[in-house]
Amino acid sequence: MAKRGSRLPRRQRLIGLWLLLSGISIFGGAVFALWLDSLAGLEGTARLLLWLGCFSGGGTIFLVGLLLERQLFTPLRHLQVQLARLVANPDARQDYPPEGWLRGLGPDLMRVREAWRADRERLATAHAEGARSAARIRQELETLLQVLDTPLLLCDHHRRVLLFNQAAETLFEGHPGLGLGKRLDALIPIASLEDALGQLPDDGAPREILVPCDERWLHVVLRRVPDSNHETLLTLTDTTAAWTSEMGARADIAELLPVLRRHSASLTSAADALMGVRDDAATGELGKRLEAVIDEESRALAAQLERMGRLMEDMHREGERLVPLWSNDLWAALEERQDSASLRITPIGMPAWLKGDAPALLALLDSLLPHLATHAGQAELEGEVCLGNRRVYLDLIWRGRPLGEKGLDEWRAERLDALPLAPRVGDVLRQHTSDAWSIADQDGEHARLRLPLPATERVGAPRPRTPPRPEFHDFGIADMPPPDSELAARPLKTLEVVAFDTETTGLELRRGDTVVSIGACRIVNARLLASDTFDLRVDPERPIPPASTAIHGITDDDVAGAPPLNVALPRFRDYIGEAVILAHNAAFDLLAIQPPGGGIAFDMPVLDTLLLSRALDDSLDGHDLDSLADRYDLSFPPGTRHTALGDARVTAELWLSLLPRLEARGIETLEQALALQASAFDREDAFAS
Repeated sequence: MAKRGSRLPRRQRLIGLWLLLSGISIFGGAVFALWLDSLAGLEGTARLLLWLGCFSGGGTIFLVGLLLERQLFTPLRHLQVQLARLVANPDARQDYPPEGWLRGLGPDLMRVREAWRADRERLATAHAEGARSAARIRQELETLLQVLDTPLLLCDHHRRVLLFNQAAETLFEGHPGLGLGKRLDALIPIASLEDALGQLPDDGAPREILVPCDERWLHVVLRRVPDSNHETLLTLTDTTAAWTSEMGARADIAELLPVLRRHSASLTSAADALMGVRDDAATGELGKRLEAVIDEESRALAAQLERMGRLMEDMHREGERLVPLWSNDLWAALEERQDSASLRITPIGMPAWLKGDAPALLALLDSLLPHLATHAGQAELEGEVCLGNRRVYLDLIWRGRPLGEKGLDEWRAERLDALPLAPRVGDVLRQHTSDAWSIADQDGEHARLRLPLPATERVGAPRPRTPPRPEFHDFGIADMPPPDSELAARPLKTLEVVAFDTETTGLELRRGDTVVSIGACRIVNARLLASDTFDLRVDPERPIPPASTAIHGITDDDVAGAPPLNVALPRFRDYIGEAVILAHNAAFDLLAIQPPGGGIAFDMPVLDTLLLSRALDDSLDGHDLDSLADRYDLSFPPGTRHTALGDARVTAELWLSLLPRLEARGIETLEQALALQASAFDREDAFAS
């Protein structure tokens, strides 16, 4: 919602005072002229001069005020806007050249502007040569970090995250604790790491520990970065599957081995005893008992072996090398391995997920294709994935007769030289608890080769791979004040700030209107993190009025299925963490996210760009978000105005533009900024829209 303060700016007060004085003077002159005219009884020119003289005071005040407004006050306001832009950004556009009596300042102001730009250009040139090589190395390092499949975190001695890569973002997908400047204990239980972090050697020697994280176990390798300010590099691996296998199927197999040995020993003893008495007629009863023992132990042994077989299958399915694979990706990778003149595979049917060792499966299928090409006598096959009970059938289909068992045996015996230790095809099949057979289709024209593979519970097509965040490291965080330092005394540039905005069903929050959308973004170390955002639709549990939809564009269908406010607020509070919050006309948005009975306390300090702008430029008109965006040369991307996230982003950019102006006024700490905005607060702001 657009929110606008109602406090009368100083300029309007001055104009009102000027018009009031002019009116009083003119009215007083008229009364005085009537009185003198009645006493003197003047006629003609003398009477005209009397009236003109009595009106001259008020007219002079009006004309002088009009002259000052046009020649001085308006140019001063324009100069103030231009100076505010220059302080925030020397490259901002110049809409208000000096005019009126200040016209002579034009060349001087332009000279200051150009000198400022020239100084920046000279400074940039001075750093360019040395920075070019560093930038290239940095870019290569960033690229390397982002393509690594191993999750990495770098934290400073205050446990604040300085760097993470895309693999870490994938590992902690959706976790509110991952982000630049956030504390490591918001991501991983710090108690598990405390001792290891405190005892790391400075030479970079690793320390390994297991850490519980939600429902997973992470294997963490910690290294102190040599010659640094006690920065620590963490390498993480999800070992949940491996431990599940160790403590599940493998543990059960280990328990089965003594039972199998016992049954085997009993069978051996009974068989030896039976051999010794089989020719003795007097021991017929003993022989029967021994045969019964052998039968019982054989059945028990068979049952245990069957159980062991199932456990082996489970162990293979849980193996670390068997990972979920999307069938379309498997077909595409297989086609890339073939020459253009080789066999082509056209996927048919619905794609599905399966579990497998991708390199081994590709090598296996790669070795199979020449056999099928020779047998089928054609250059194209079809590939299909069929779902079975706990299995997924990977089928290769051709027109013709099935492949004979002799040909399959020859293929199973082939060695796959592309794999480590050159295993046979049969070994790879056993790894997947699989086999291969060839069958004829019911139409009598086609045949297929079928490979049963382990299934996975994963459903739905894979989500598109998200690009890495533009900001995944900031080593300047290590120079920020310690997290436990007094918040009020921290410099404004070192604050962690969450800018937020809400869209609502209306403006009457105390009469039932409520939130339909919350958007927020994060500023760390005076840097707006483009991808560290919060954007959530909220079910207001009431119809959205058409008048409100006309402003923010959110309809009842848009919030259908969205979480209600009592579910959304805890998520938003987790996103904020320990940050200071920022809003434009914050009183309205704070009222929106703290409804009666909401149960979530937003008790952190609050910065308000409306109040700060008013305190800095009380004589200027327009402190609404649109006016300030124009004043500081900020822009709303198309379609983002009156969206919660779009307004929050511009509010964050506005805060960064206000920072240099606050510092120029000597406002450098959070305490000073809060005191400054308090001086501009008006009780009616809390109800403004």
